[in-house]
Amino acid sequence: MVLLEWERGAFLGKGSFGCVNLVRTRNHGLPTLVVKSTLLSNFHSFKKEMSILPLLQDCPQIVRCFGVDFTVENNQPLCNLFLEYVSGGTLADLIDNLAERGDRMREEDVRLYTKSILLGLRHIHQKGLVHCDIKPANILVASLCSCEVKIADFGLAQIAGIKDKRALYGTLLYMSPESVLWGDYDCPCDIWALGCCVLEMIIGKHPWSTLETKMDVLRQIGADDGVPQIPSSLSFEGKDFLGRCFERDPSKRWTAEMLLKHPFVSEKMQAFSCSCLRSPVKLSSQEKEDEILLFDSSSFIQLPDNFIPVTTCSSSSLEAPQSEFGCGFTKAWQRYYTRLG
Repeated sequence: MVLLEWERGAFLGKGSFGCVNLVRTRNHGLPTLVVKSTLLSNFHSFKKEMSILPLLQDCPQIVRCFGVDFTVENNQPLCNLFLEYVSGGTLADLIDNLAERGDRMREEDVRLYTKSILLGLRHIHQKGLVHCDIKPANILVASLCSCEVKIADFGLAQIAGIKDKRALYGTLLYMSPESVLWGDYDCPCDIWALGCCVLEMIIGKHPWSTLETKMDVLRQIGADDGVPQIPSSLSFEGKDFLGRCFERDPSKRWTAEMLLKHPFVSEKMQAFSCSCLRSPVKLSSQEKEDEILLFDSSSFIQLPDNFIPVTTCSSSSLEAPQSEFGCGFTKAWQRYYTRLG
Protein backbone atom coordinates (compact mmCIF):
# COMPACT_ATOMS: atom_id res chain seq x y z
CA MET A 1 0.00 0.00 0.00
CA VAL A 2 1.12 3.55 -0.77
CA LEU A 3 0.77 6.69 1.36
CA LEU A 4 -0.92 9.24 -0.89
CA GLU A 5 -1.28 13.00 -0.87
CA TRP A 6 -4.37 13.38 -2.96
CA GLU A 7 -7.35 15.46 -4.05
CA ARG A 8 -10.64 14.33 -5.51
CA GLY A 9 -10.74 14.91 -9.26
CA ALA A 10 -13.33 14.56 -12.01
CA PHE A 11 -16.46 12.49 -11.32
CA LEU A 12 -16.51 9.24 -13.33
CA GLY A 13 -19.54 7.31 -12.17
CA LYS A 14 -21.83 6.13 -9.40
CA GLY A 15 -23.15 2.78 -8.25
CA SER A 16 -24.88 1.16 -5.31
CA PHE A 17 -21.56 1.24 -3.40
CA GLY A 18 -20.94 4.99 -3.79
CA CYS A 19 -19.06 7.03 -6.40
CA VAL A 20 -15.83 6.95 -8.41
CA ASN A 21 -13.59 9.95 -9.13
CA LEU A 22 -10.23 10.52 -10.72
CA VAL A 23 -7.44 11.25 -8.25
CA ARG A 24 -5.06 14.21 -8.36
CA THR A 25 -1.91 13.24 -6.48
CA ARG A 26 1.53 14.69 -5.81
CA ASN A 27 3.11 11.25 -5.66
CA HIS A 28 5.47 10.85 -8.60
CA GLY A 29 5.88 7.52 -10.34
CA LEU A 30 2.34 6.35 -9.70
CA PRO A 31 -0.07 5.48 -12.53
CA THR A 32 -3.31 7.39 -12.91
CA LEU A 33 -5.61 6.43 -10.05
CA VAL A 34 -9.31 6.51 -9.28
CA VAL A 35 -10.87 6.67 -5.85
CA LYS A 36 -13.90 4.56 -5.02
CA SER A 37 -15.74 6.19 -2.10
CA THR A 38 -18.58 5.17 0.17
CA LEU A 39 -20.03 6.33 3.46
CA LEU A 40 -18.16 5.01 6.48
CA SER A 41 -21.38 3.29 7.53
CA ASN A 42 -20.95 1.08 4.43
CA PHE A 43 -17.33 0.28 5.24
CA HIS A 44 -18.08 -3.46 5.30
CA SER A 45 -18.60 -3.34 1.53
CA PHE A 46 -14.98 -2.22 1.06
CA LYS A 47 -13.42 -4.31 3.79
CA LYS A 48 -13.40 -7.48 1.71
CA GLU A 49 -11.89 -5.78 -1.33
CA MET A 50 -9.21 -4.20 0.86
CA SER A 51 -8.19 -7.61 2.18
CA ILE A 52 -8.40 -9.55 -1.11
CA LEU A 53 -6.87 -7.23 -3.72
CA PRO A 54 -3.36 -7.18 -2.16
CA LEU A 55 -3.27 -10.98 -2.59
CA LEU A 56 -3.86 -10.67 -6.34
CA GLN A 57 -1.58 -7.80 -7.31
CA ASP A 58 0.89 -9.87 -9.32
CA CYS A 59 -1.68 -10.59 -12.05
CA PRO A 60 -1.99 -8.03 -14.88
CA GLN A 61 -5.58 -9.10 -15.54
CA ILE A 62 -6.74 -7.90 -12.11
CA VAL A 63 -7.17 -4.26 -11.17
CA ARG A 64 -4.47 -3.01 -8.78
CA CYS A 65 -5.18 -1.47 -5.38
CA PHE A 66 -3.05 1.34 -3.97
CA GLY A 67 -4.45 1.77 -0.49
CA VAL A 68 -7.29 3.22 1.53
CA ASP A 69 -7.97 6.55 3.23
CA PHE A 70 -10.67 7.97 5.47
CA THR A 71 -11.91 11.53 5.02
CA VAL A 72 -14.73 13.83 6.10
CA GLU A 73 -16.41 15.65 3.21
CA ASN A 74 -19.58 17.75 3.49
CA ASN A 75 -19.76 16.64 7.14
CA GLN A 76 -19.92 13.00 6.08
CA PRO A 77 -17.23 10.43 6.98
CA LEU A 78 -16.07 8.55 3.89
CA CYS A 79 -14.00 5.46 3.17
CA ASN A 80 -11.87 5.84 0.02
CA LEU A 81 -10.31 2.95 -1.88
CA PHE A 82 -7.59 3.81 -4.42
CA LEU A 83 -7.48 1.73 -7.60
CA GLU A 84 -5.64 1.94 -10.88
CA TYR A 85 -7.45 3.84 -13.61
CA VAL A 86 -8.51 1.67 -16.56
CA SER A 87 -9.39 3.98 -19.42
CA GLY A 88 -11.44 1.69 -21.66
CA GLY A 89 -14.56 1.58 -19.51
CA THR A 90 -16.32 -1.69 -18.79
CA LEU A 91 -16.98 -4.63 -21.06
CA ALA A 92 -20.68 -3.92 -20.51
CA ASP A 93 -20.20 -0.40 -21.92
CA LEU A 94 -18.47 -1.84 -24.98
CA ILE A 95 -21.24 -4.38 -25.61
CA ASP A 96 -23.95 -1.74 -25.14
CA ASN A 97 -22.22 0.78 -27.42
CA LEU A 98 -22.00 -1.82 -30.17
CA ALA A 99 -25.65 -2.79 -29.67
CA GLU A 100 -26.77 0.84 -29.94
CA ARG A 101 -25.15 0.99 -33.38
CA GLY A 102 -26.80 -2.28 -34.37
CA ASP A 103 -23.47 -4.10 -34.21
CA ARG A 104 -22.10 -7.07 -32.32
CA MET A 105 -18.62 -7.96 -31.28
CA ARG A 106 -16.64 -10.01 -33.78
CA GLU A 107 -15.98 -13.55 -32.64
CA GLU A 108 -12.26 -12.95 -33.14
CA ASP A 109 -12.37 -10.21 -30.50
CA VAL A 110 -14.56 -12.33 -28.22
CA ARG A 111 -11.84 -14.98 -28.23
CA LEU A 112 -9.22 -12.45 -27.15
CA TYR A 113 -11.32 -10.91 -24.39
CA THR A 114 -12.25 -14.38 -23.16
CA LYS A 115 -8.63 -15.46 -22.83
CA SER A 116 -7.76 -12.30 -20.88
CA ILE A 117 -10.65 -12.92 -18.47
CA LEU A 118 -9.57 -16.55 -18.08
CA LEU A 119 -6.04 -15.53 -17.13
CA GLY A 120 -7.45 -13.40 -14.33
CA LEU A 121 -9.84 -16.13 -13.18
CA ARG A 122 -7.08 -18.72 -13.12
CA HIS A 123 -5.06 -16.49 -10.79
CA ILE A 124 -8.04 -15.85 -8.51
CA HIS A 125 -8.83 -19.56 -8.28
CA GLN A 126 -5.19 -20.50 -7.68
CA LYS A 127 -5.33 -18.27 -4.60
CA GLY A 128 -8.28 -20.28 -3.26
CA LEU A 129 -10.79 -17.51 -3.94
CA VAL A 130 -14.01 -17.17 -5.93
CA HIS A 131 -15.05 -13.80 -7.40
CA CYS A 132 -18.81 -14.59 -7.20
CA ASP A 133 -19.84 -11.63 -9.39
CA ILE A 134 -18.20 -12.07 -12.78
CA LYS A 135 -20.19 -10.03 -15.31
CA PRO A 136 -19.37 -7.51 -18.06
CA ALA A 137 -19.98 -4.57 -15.71
CA ASN A 138 -17.17 -5.82 -13.44
CA ILE A 139 -14.66 -6.35 -16.24
CA LEU A 140 -12.63 -3.28 -17.23
CA VAL A 141 -11.26 -2.90 -20.76
CA ALA A 142 -7.56 -2.15 -20.51
CA SER A 143 -6.89 -2.13 -24.26
CA LEU A 144 -9.32 -2.04 -27.17
CA CYS A 145 -6.49 -2.80 -29.55
CA SER A 146 -5.30 -6.04 -27.92
CA CYS A 147 -8.61 -6.85 -26.15
CA GLU A 148 -6.99 -6.97 -22.71
CA VAL A 149 -9.14 -6.69 -19.59
CA LYS A 150 -8.84 -6.34 -15.84
CA ILE A 151 -11.26 -7.98 -13.41
CA ALA A 152 -12.60 -5.58 -10.78
CA ASP A 153 -15.08 -5.33 -7.89
CA PHE A 154 -14.23 -8.04 -5.37
CA GLY A 155 -16.85 -6.93 -2.84
CA LEU A 156 -18.66 -10.30 -3.00
CA ALA A 157 -15.60 -12.54 -3.30
CA GLN A 158 -15.50 -15.64 -1.11
CA ILE A 159 -13.08 -18.31 -0.04
CA ALA A 160 -13.56 -21.24 -2.43
CA GLY A 161 -15.96 -23.91 -1.21
CA ILE A 162 -18.30 -21.70 0.82
CA LYS A 163 -21.90 -22.88 1.18
CA ASP A 164 -24.58 -20.39 2.19
CA LYS A 165 -28.21 -21.13 1.46
CA ARG A 166 -29.36 -18.03 3.33
CA ALA A 167 -28.40 -15.55 0.60
CA LEU A 168 -27.59 -15.26 -3.09
CA TYR A 169 -24.15 -13.80 -3.77
CA GLY A 170 -23.70 -12.20 -7.15
CA THR A 171 -25.94 -11.03 -9.99
CA LEU A 172 -28.81 -13.41 -10.75
CA LEU A 173 -28.44 -13.29 -14.55
CA TYR A 174 -24.91 -14.72 -14.24
CA MET A 175 -25.42 -17.16 -11.38
CA SER A 176 -24.80 -20.88 -11.72
CA PRO A 177 -27.35 -23.64 -10.98
CA GLU A 178 -25.44 -24.86 -7.90
CA SER A 179 -25.38 -21.35 -6.42
CA VAL A 180 -29.11 -20.82 -6.97
CA LEU A 181 -30.19 -24.30 -5.85
CA TRP A 182 -27.75 -25.19 -3.08
CA GLY A 183 -25.86 -22.03 -2.13
CA ASP A 184 -22.56 -23.47 -3.43
CA TYR A 185 -19.89 -20.86 -4.14
CA ASP A 186 -16.82 -22.48 -5.59
CA CYS A 187 -14.62 -21.90 -8.64
CA PRO A 188 -17.07 -23.52 -11.10
CA CYS A 189 -19.64 -20.79 -10.44
CA ASP A 190 -17.19 -18.23 -11.88
CA ILE A 191 -16.81 -20.40 -14.98
CA TRP A 192 -20.58 -20.50 -15.53
CA ALA A 193 -20.61 -16.69 -15.22
CA LEU A 194 -17.74 -16.50 -17.71
CA GLY A 195 -19.86 -18.48 -20.17
CA CYS A 196 -22.66 -15.94 -19.69
CA CYS A 197 -20.20 -13.10 -20.39
CA VAL A 198 -18.91 -14.81 -23.54
CA LEU A 199 -22.44 -15.37 -24.77
CA GLU A 200 -23.35 -11.75 -24.03
CA MET A 201 -20.37 -10.54 -26.07
CA ILE A 202 -21.56 -12.70 -28.97
CA ILE A 203 -25.29 -11.91 -28.99
CA GLY A 204 -25.15 -8.37 -27.56
CA LYS A 205 -27.54 -9.02 -24.65
CA HIS A 206 -27.58 -11.08 -21.50
CA PRO A 207 -28.30 -14.82 -21.85
CA TRP A 208 -31.72 -14.75 -20.17
CA SER A 209 -32.99 -11.65 -22.01
CA THR A 210 -36.15 -13.42 -23.23
CA LEU A 211 -37.36 -13.98 -19.65
CA GLU A 212 -39.49 -11.25 -18.09
CA THR A 213 -39.09 -11.57 -14.32
CA LYS A 214 -36.46 -12.59 -11.78
CA MET A 215 -38.62 -15.56 -10.79
CA ASP A 216 -38.62 -16.73 -14.42
CA VAL A 217 -34.83 -16.55 -14.41
CA LEU A 218 -34.63 -18.45 -11.11
CA ARG A 219 -36.92 -21.18 -12.43
CA GLN A 220 -34.95 -21.51 -15.66
CA ILE A 221 -31.57 -21.71 -13.91
CA GLY A 222 -32.99 -24.19 -11.42
CA ALA A 223 -34.59 -26.41 -14.07
CA ASP A 224 -32.85 -29.70 -14.85
CA ASP A 225 -32.19 -28.62 -18.43
CA GLY A 226 -31.77 -24.90 -17.78
CA VAL A 227 -28.89 -23.82 -20.01
CA PRO A 228 -28.58 -20.57 -21.99
CA GLN A 229 -29.26 -20.97 -25.71
CA ILE A 230 -26.12 -20.95 -27.85
CA PRO A 231 -26.57 -19.30 -31.28
CA SER A 232 -26.25 -21.62 -34.27
CA SER A 233 -24.09 -19.04 -36.09
CA LEU A 234 -21.29 -19.44 -33.56
CA SER A 235 -18.23 -21.41 -34.67
CA PHE A 236 -17.80 -25.04 -33.69
CA GLU A 237 -15.02 -24.10 -31.26
CA GLY A 238 -17.22 -21.43 -29.67
CA LYS A 239 -20.13 -23.81 -29.19
CA ASP A 240 -17.85 -26.41 -27.67
CA PHE A 241 -16.24 -23.83 -25.35
CA LEU A 242 -19.62 -22.63 -24.08
CA GLY A 243 -20.71 -26.24 -23.61
CA ARG A 244 -17.80 -26.69 -21.19
CA CYS A 245 -18.82 -23.53 -19.30
CA PHE A 246 -22.53 -24.40 -19.17
CA GLU A 247 -22.12 -27.96 -17.89
CA ARG A 248 -24.74 -28.05 -15.15
CA ASP A 249 -22.77 -30.49 -13.00
CA PRO A 250 -20.04 -28.29 -11.45
CA SER A 251 -17.74 -31.31 -11.00
CA LYS A 252 -17.73 -31.77 -14.79
CA ARG A 253 -17.46 -28.10 -15.68
CA TRP A 254 -14.03 -27.20 -17.02
CA THR A 255 -11.65 -25.16 -14.90
CA ALA A 256 -9.99 -21.92 -16.01
CA GLU A 257 -6.75 -23.85 -16.51
CA MET A 258 -8.49 -26.36 -18.78
CA LEU A 259 -10.31 -23.69 -20.77
CA LEU A 260 -7.06 -21.85 -21.46
CA LYS A 261 -6.02 -24.95 -23.46
CA HIS A 262 -9.23 -24.96 -25.51
CA PRO A 263 -8.80 -24.02 -29.19
CA PHE A 264 -11.34 -21.20 -28.82
CA VAL A 265 -8.70 -19.22 -26.90
CA SER A 266 -5.49 -20.98 -27.91
CA GLU A 267 -2.36 -19.01 -28.77
CA LYS A 268 -2.57 -19.96 -32.43
CA MET A 269 -6.15 -18.75 -32.67
CA GLN A 270 -5.06 -15.43 -31.16
CA ALA A 271 -2.23 -15.14 -33.65
CA PHE A 272 -4.70 -15.90 -36.43
CA SER A 273 -7.16 -13.31 -35.15
CA CYS A 274 -4.64 -10.50 -34.82
CA SER A 275 -2.85 -11.05 -38.11
CA CYS A 276 -5.60 -12.10 -40.49
CA LEU A 277 -8.65 -10.18 -39.38
CA ARG A 278 -7.15 -7.04 -37.85
CA SER A 279 -4.42 -6.39 -40.44
CA PRO A 280 -5.43 -8.08 -43.73
CA VAL A 281 -2.63 -9.05 -46.08
CA LYS A 282 -2.89 -8.60 -49.85
CA LEU A 283 -3.53 -12.03 -51.33
CA SER A 284 -2.74 -13.64 -54.64
CA SER A 285 -5.59 -15.24 -56.58
CA GLN A 286 -4.64 -18.66 -55.17
CA GLU A 287 -4.53 -17.29 -51.64
CA LYS A 288 -7.97 -15.74 -52.13
CA GLU A 289 -9.34 -19.19 -52.95
CA ASP A 290 -7.76 -20.54 -49.78
CA GLU A 291 -9.11 -17.61 -47.77
CA ILE A 292 -12.66 -18.65 -48.64
CA LEU A 293 -12.02 -21.90 -46.80
CA LEU A 294 -10.74 -19.91 -43.84
CA PHE A 295 -14.27 -19.03 -42.79
CA ASP A 296 -15.76 -22.48 -43.35
CA SER A 297 -16.02 -23.84 -39.82
CA SER A 298 -15.97 -27.42 -41.09
CA SER A 299 -12.46 -27.00 -42.52
CA PHE A 300 -11.28 -24.12 -40.39
CA ILE A 301 -10.17 -26.16 -37.40
CA GLN A 302 -10.75 -29.75 -36.37
CA LEU A 303 -10.49 -31.01 -32.83
CA PRO A 304 -8.07 -33.93 -32.62
CA ASP A 305 -9.45 -37.40 -31.91
CA ASN A 306 -7.92 -37.40 -28.43
CA PHE A 307 -9.51 -34.09 -27.42
CA ILE A 308 -11.14 -34.84 -24.06
CA PRO A 309 -14.94 -34.58 -23.89
CA VAL A 310 -16.51 -32.76 -20.98
CA THR A 311 -18.11 -35.90 -19.55
CA THR A 312 -14.75 -37.62 -19.03
CA CYS A 313 -12.35 -34.75 -18.31
CA SER A 314 -10.35 -34.36 -15.14
CA SER A 315 -7.66 -31.94 -14.03
CA SER A 316 -4.97 -34.57 -14.57
CA SER A 317 -6.24 -35.84 -17.91
CA LEU A 318 -5.42 -32.58 -19.65
CA GLU A 319 -1.78 -32.68 -18.67
CA ALA A 320 -0.67 -35.43 -21.04
CA PRO A 321 -1.68 -34.91 -24.67
CA GLN A 322 -0.31 -31.65 -26.01
CA SER A 323 -1.79 -32.29 -29.47
CA GLU A 324 -1.59 -29.82 -32.31
CA PHE A 325 -4.94 -28.11 -32.77
CA GLY A 326 -3.87 -26.89 -36.21
CA CYS A 327 -4.49 -30.14 -38.08
CA GLY A 328 -7.45 -28.68 -39.97
CA PHE A 329 -6.03 -25.24 -40.75
CA THR A 330 -5.97 -24.12 -44.37
CA LYS A 331 -2.88 -23.25 -46.36
CA ALA A 332 -3.86 -19.57 -46.18
CA TRP A 333 -3.73 -19.65 -42.37
CA GLN A 334 -0.35 -21.38 -42.48
CA ARG A 335 1.02 -18.65 -44.72
CA TYR A 336 -0.28 -15.93 -42.38
CA TYR A 337 1.18 -17.68 -39.36
CA THR A 338 4.55 -18.00 -41.10
CA ARG A 339 4.54 -14.24 -41.62
CA LEU A 340 3.99 -13.73 -37.89
CA GLY A 341 7.14 -15.71 -37.14
